[in-house]
Amino acid sequence: MKTFKILNQQACCEPSTGCCTPESTLPVAIIGAGPVGLAAAAQLAARKQPFVLLEAGNEVAASVRSWGHVRLFSPWQYNIDAAAKTLLQQTDWQEPNGEEIPTGNELIDLYLKPLAELEQIKPFIYTNHPVIALARQNHDKMKSKARNDQPFVIYTEVQGQLKTFQARAVLDATGTWGHPNPAQGNGVWLPSEKALAERIDYHIPNVAVNASLYSNKKVAVIGGGHSAINSLLNLAELKKQSPDTDITWIMRKENVEMAYGGEQNDELMARGALGSRIRQLVDEGKINVVTPFFISSLKGTESISIMGTQRGENIVLEGFDRLVVNTGSRPDYTINGELRLATDPTTESVTALASLIDPNEHSCGTVEAHGETTLRQPEQGFYVVGAKSYGRAPTFLMATGYEQVRSIVAFLAGDEESAKRVELSLPETGVCNSGAGGCC
Repeated sequence: MKTFKILNQQACCEPSTGCCTPESTLPVAIIGAGPVGLAAAAQLAARKQPFVLLEAGNEVAASVRSWGHVRLFSPWQYNIDAAAKTLLQQTDWQEPNGEEIPTGNELIDLYLKPLAELEQIKPFIYTNHPVIALARQNHDKMKSKARNDQPFVIYTEVQGQLKTFQARAVLDATGTWGHPNPAQGNGVWLPSEKALAERIDYHIPNVAVNASLYSNKKVAVIGGGHSAINSLLNLAELKKQSPDTDITWIMRKENVEMAYGGEQNDELMARGALGSRIRQLVDEGKINVVTPFFISSLKGTESISIMGTQRGENIVLEGFDRLVVNTGSRPDYTINGELRLATDPTTESVTALASLIDPNEHSCGTVEAHGETTLRQPEQGFYVVGAKSYGRAPTFLMATGYEQVRSIVAFLAGDEESAKRVELSLPETGVCNSGAGGCC
C-alpha cells in the first residue's frame, strides 16, 4: 500500500511573504503552468492579486516541450498574453517578431520561460507539484451548508509526500495533453491497442530525431486533423531520404478533400498551407489514403493489423511496423471529483461553451468570445480554462484561453466591468472540424 507523509499545509505563497494569514488574502490557485496558466499568473500579478501556480512537470510548459519540434499555426502576435507582454516589456526582454510563427520550443524559450522568471511570478511557481485532488475544506461534494465560505484545498504529491495548499479560487488549466483518444472509431480503449503501446505514437512524432523508428518502414497515420497532417508531412520529408518508407493515411472522413481545410481561405496562413501541402503529396501518390474507414480493433505480433469497416464492408489493413494515432485528446476530470462540476455530455466541455464549439455543428468563424460568465461552474470560485474547457472539441486557440483568464481574473479582482468586456479579436480560421489538435 502506498503511504504518504503529510507536510505542513501551505496556505498560499511562502509563509515569509505574509500574504496567507487572513482568509480574505488567500491566493488564487492556478493548476498547470502552460501558456494559459502563465497568462493567468501574469493577469493576477498585474492586478497585485496573490496566487500560486502548480505544475506537474519539472519546468513550466512541460507539455509544450514534449511537442517542441512542432511549429504552431498562429504567429507570435496571437501567442503572447497582453498582461504578460506589459510585464515583460519592463525588463530587457526581446519581443519576437509578431508576424513570425514559433515552434513549441521557441514559444517556451522566447516567451514562457522569461515570463516565468519575472520577480512578480517566479516565487509563486511550484514545479514538480502534480495535483492529485481538489476539494472544499471539510466539505465533500454532497455538503452544502456554508460551502462557499470554505477555502479550496489542493492536494499535491511531492516526492512521495502529500502537500496541500489553500486557495480562495481555482483555475484548472491542466489541458488535455497526455490523455489521447484511441485509434478505435467509437472512442473505446481496448486491451489489444494498449498491448501495442510501444509501437504507437499518440503525438506528432519527432521523425527527424527518431528516424530509425520510421525509416523504410510501413507506417499508418490515423486521424483527419491538423496533427495527423503534421505527422504525415514529417514522414514525407523522411521518405525523401528513405524512399522505401511507406505512408498510409487512415481517417473517418467521407473523402480526403474534407481534411484539407480552408487552405487559401484560412487567415492563419500556416494552417491553410498544411492542407495545400498534404493535398499535393496525396495527388502525387506519395501518401496512400484509406477513407472513410472505421477502426474496430488492432492486433499485432511481428506486424500490426488494423481491422475495420469501409462503406459497410469488413476490411483488414495489414503489415504495419508502426502507427501514429492523432485522433485528438479528451479531458481528465479525476482531480475535480469532489467539486461540483458541470460539463456537456457530448463535448465534455464547460456546459455553456458546448453550443459554441461543438465540431458537429460549428465552424470557427462563429465562435463568440467568452469570459467569466460563460465559464462559471456550480462550484463558486472554480473555473476550467484553456484547452480543457473545450473538452473533446478540437477547436481551441491559445488567444481564446488568454481572454478567458483575463476576464476571470478581472472578476476575481472585483472589476466586473472589465470581466464583462470582450477584448479578443481572432482571424477567420477556416474549417474547425478538421481536428486541429487543440492548439494555437
